[in-house]
Order: sequence, then C-alpha cells, then structure tokens
Amino acid sequence: MLQRFFRAAFVSALVAGGWPSPVLAQAARWPSSSPPRPLPAREVRFPLYQLRTLPNGMPVVVVAHNEQPAVSVRVIVRAGGAQDPAGKPGMAAMVATLLDQGTTTRTAQEVADTIDSAGGELETGVGRDLSFANVTVMKDSLDLGIGLLGDVIRRPAFAQEELDRQRQQVLAALRVKYQDPEYVADVVADRLVYGSHPYGLPGNGTPASVEALTREDLVQFHRRYFAPNNCILAVVGDVTVEEAMAAVTRVFGDWPRRQIPAETAVDPPKPSKRVVVLDKPDAVQTEIRMGQIGIRRKNDDFTAVDLAIRILGGEGANRLHRVLRTDRGLAYSASADVEALKRAGEFMAQTKTRSEATAEVVRLMIDEFWRLQRERVGDGELADAKAYLTGHFPLTIETPDDIAVQVLSTLFYDLPVDGLQTFRQRVNAVTVDDVESVAARYLRPADLSVVLVGNAAAFLDQLKRAGINRVEVIRLSDLDVTAPDLKRKD
Repeated sequence: MLQRFFRAAFVSALVAGGWPSPVLAQAARWPSSSPPRPLPAREVRFPLYQLRTLPNGMPVVVVAHNEQPAVSVRVIVRAGGAQDPAGKPGMAAMVATLLDQGTTTRTAQEVADTIDSAGGELETGVGRDLSFANVTVMKDSLDLGIGLLGDVIRRPAFAQEELDRQRQQVLAALRVKYQDPEYVADVVADRLVYGSHPYGLPGNGTPASVEALTREDLVQFHRRYFAPNNCILAVVGDVTVEEAMAAVTRVFGDWPRRQIPAETAVDPPKPSKRVVVLDKPDAVQTEIRMGQIGIRRKNDDFTAVDLAIRILGGEGANRLHRVLRTDRGLAYSASADVEALKRAGEFMAQTKTRSEATAEVVRLMIDEFWRLQRERVGDGELADAKAYLTGHFPLTIETPDDIAVQVLSTLFYDLPVDGLQTFRQRVNAVTVDDVESVAARYLRPADLSVVLVGNAAAFLDQLKRAGINRVEVIRLSDLDVTAPDLKRKD
C-alpha cells in the first residue's frame, strides 16, 4: 500500500514538473481497438401471469413474484389526454392529479397519512391514452393498500379548495414552462406532427384551458370514463392468485359497470413539411426538433421500426450523436425516439446547438433521415442497437411495479400475450433487410416538421442559404399552441 502511494506520488510529481511520463504515454495509446464486446446475455424469463375477469367486466392480472415481500397494485383507465373534450386540454391531467387529493371518505391529509402509516407509496398520473393509479405496500398491508387504491379510483371528492390549489400550481408551472425553450420546442413539435389529432395538444393544458376548468368538468370526466369495464388492474408481488382475487373482489367487486362513450377517433394527418421558428431574441442557442407522424403501438413492424430509429439516434448506435458531436462538435448530445400510441405515433429527433450553427445542424439532421432511408445500415450498428434493447430488458422487470407496467401495457395495446416471454427472440430476429424495408415504408424525409426555438435573427439567413425558404416566424410571446397558425389572437 505504502509503495503504491509513493509510486503514484512520484508519477504525479513528474507530470506536474513537465516531465514526460512513460506510464502516461503508454496509457494514452490504449485502447488501440474497439471496446470489448458485452458478455453473453443471461436467460431472463418474464414471470408467468394469470388473467381473470370480475363479473363487472374488470380484467385482473395476477403475477406471483416472490423475490421481495412487497405487492404492487396498479389500475389503468382507458382514458387520458386524448379524451379531453374539445377546447379543454388538461382535463384528464387535472382529474389524475386530484385522485389522491381527497375522497368522499378521506381528506387529502388522511389519504397521505394512510399510505404513510403502511410505509407504502401511492401514485397517480396520466398519459395521452390512459390514466393510472398504483399503490405499493408490504404484503401484510395489502388490504389497506388496495382499499386505499379503490377509494381514490372510485370515489375522488374533487373538492373545490383542492382544485383551486392545484390549478394555481399548474398555472405557475405553465408560466415558467412557456419561457423554457425545451418545453416549447416539444409542445410545438407535437402540434406540428399530430396536427388536429388530440395527441397534438398539450396534455397538461394551456393557461386558458386550465383557468376555465370547473369541478363539474372533472366530475363528468370521471363519471364518463372511470368504470370497471374501462379499466385493467394488475396485482404483482408476494401474493397468490387466490389472495389477490379475494382482495380485489372485496374492493372492486361491487363497482357497477357502465356504458362507455364510443370513441370518435380522428385519423392522424399525413406528414407535411412545415418549419416553425419561435423567436427568442435573448437566446444564445437553438432548441431543434425534427419529426413526422409514425406508427401506432399495435403494428407488426414496431420492433424493426424501433431499431431503425435507435440507429438514427437512440441508445446503442445513434448516428445523430456521432455526426453532430463526435465528428463536427456542433452539439453536446442528439437523439431520436419513437412514440407509439393507441391510434398513432411519431418519430422525433432533437438536439440543441449554438445559434450560428443552427442551419448547419438542421441540414445534417435532415441528411441523416435521408441516409437511413437511402443506405442499408451496417451489421454492427444493428447488432449494437439489438444488444442495448435486449440487455436493458431485465432492468424493466426488476420490481413488482415494473412488472405490472409491462403486463398492463401489453394488455392495453392489445399485443400478443406471449410477447413479453419472447422479447429477446423477437428483437434478435430483426435483420438488416427488415430495417431497410421499414425505413423505406415509414420515413418521409421530404416532409419533416421542424421546430426551432432561438434567436431568429442569428440563423434565418442561413436557413435560406441552405434552401429552407418557407419558414414561419412567431414571437415566443405570441405563441398559442391551440391555434392552427400557432399565433395568439389579441
């Protein structure tokens, strides 16, 4: 130990004094080849589950997972931001926020005290397609936890004072977010890609829509969509099927089923080229979003599409990052993602760069979309993307709640029930030909929607010189994401 200390100190002194260090010189030449390949993947089997249905129509999934003395109970409701009434974005989000802020039998404080007394966790939330609530408790608190979950799902109070309090918090957050280039870029990009489709509106609402929400709005939304035959429930953890079904039946068995409104689905728009600049004169860098309409989750090509976009800008490959950061030094990071939902989806790439490099980065990103469609991907790129997906999969099923999310997602999107067991095989079965095929079928590089949030004066001329002439410029202070032209009417 003492000898290692003096040797390290001696080397440090040589370097500090300007002397060349043979040790460091040798280290500078290492590694001389690519990083070592990952170890062979261990077999990971998804726990088996059983599906039951209560007489009121509620599907119940039970997964026995005995590695921890804990149980997760999660309910999803087939209604989210996409079901917000016309002109009232943010309603589903406010309903989800208030679920655990008091029921007809407990105040908000009593809800919090009940879950705290069990050392558990209670969470509510919302997405574009669904709302959810879940509780995680130790096994000996299962009855308490599932009883509380049933209370917040079935009997929220939507107390006026809680609505007013949450409204003010949301409005304060929105005032900050509308000055945040990242948030604005994300919201406007979704608006351009999804157009008039409900997915195109901000799930947390706008200042005007949140201000206008009433208690009766929330009560009506809950009454319309929160019913046992419009939910799916999962119980995962240290519990038997008999124990789980007995607890679920006690809490949810007497919940009467109701008729759910028929969906009036709007077809997503076809990709259309549109370039919008949100002018923020004090910005020193530009937030960039670039995307198009994608595919819905229940699409036989989803796995191949997911790998193709990961090669473009995801974990395991990421051409965008390599070109923009490693090769050109124009950005700290760059990525591309697939969002695949119930009725539609999107492909979205994003990065940020200094203002004067905006046009160059936009051109390079468009080139990478074209290159993915024009050229066959390399075997190594595809192998790296596959390795990430298959290697990351075990991390998504580590806890009972992770498993509940996976199972419910499979059922919600009407995917094959054996898909979780065969995940790795399906990923590894994708070929270069498959990636080439889906890139040709689904990518539309000529019709990408582009959003730039930054100092317009610093890059508008550059965009024109790069051949991008049809540009809509909107002052950030004039933005209205609900308007077709995105401009606020005074």
